Amino acid sequence: MVVTDAAGLPIAVRTFGASTHEVKLVTQTLAARFMEELPEVLIGDKAYDSDELDRKLKRRKVRMIAPNRAGRSKSQDGRALRRYKRRWKVERCFAWLNNFRRTVVRYEYHSINFLGFVQLACAMILMRKLF
Repeated sequence: MVVTDAAGLPIAVRTFGASTHEVKLVTQTLAARFMEELPEVLIGDKAYDSDELDRKLKRRKVRMIAPNRAGRSKSQDGRALRRYKRRWKVERCFAWLNNFRRTVVRYEYHSINFLGFVQLACAMILMRKLF
């Protein structure tokens, strides 16, 4: 799981098992961030539309923007959902990570080794874009 900033640069990265739902992993990923401050706004897809996640993030003063799941009453106005159109920047970060051969497919037996390669790739992306 990757959290990016407004420019698509990685802020936090964490690896987990394949069967865990992403909503349960957001707070753990934010705890593993590269920067001191928390982002003010998180943008996610429909899977992130959860009251429990909203409560957890509100305690940390982070606002979650996610479209409503099917069969759920409207909880956000259209103005906040306009920012959802910028989710392509997260996909751009994944495209940058896929430029590194070791991060495309997990060849390593131990997940800590794969996490190390992903963190190295994130560091290289940040150095290329910031310096």
